[in-house]
Amino acid sequence: MWSHLKKEPRELSPLVLAYIGDAVYELYVRLSLVSRGNLKVKQLHKESISLVNAGAQAGFLHRLESILTEEEKAIVRRGRNVKGTHVPKNADVIDYRLSTGFEALIGYLFLIGQEDRLQEIMHYLLNDHDDKNDH
Repeated sequence: MWSHLKKEPRELSPLVLAYIGDAVYELYVRLSLVSRGNLKVKQLHKESISLVNAGAQAGFLHRLESILTEEEKAIVRRGRNVKGTHVPKNADVIDYRLSTGFEALIGYLFLIGQEDRLQEIMHYLLNDHDDKNDH
């Protein structure tokens, strides 16, 4: 998809994939929240924070495990197993590693142009989340 990249997405560092994935995921979350209706920005921000954090992303990754392909699982493992990264004060080390794997997957799917698969995953996660909030 991104022909101007100097490397194929598979050759990029898992942290670079996670860097892209973080931005893509946050955009999907924001679009999902805005599509619910006319919410105040303060409420949008509060809800997005509940979805865009290491704990939430680690939980999402656990829910995705059964539907991931072998290639997707390999990307997640690469992201999860990165050593030497700084863990934010407000994050658990295990959750942070899992969230890095989750973000690497999202970044990878975005960069290889798998928009349908990316939308399928986001729909599965964000709509399932919406349903749980309705109860």
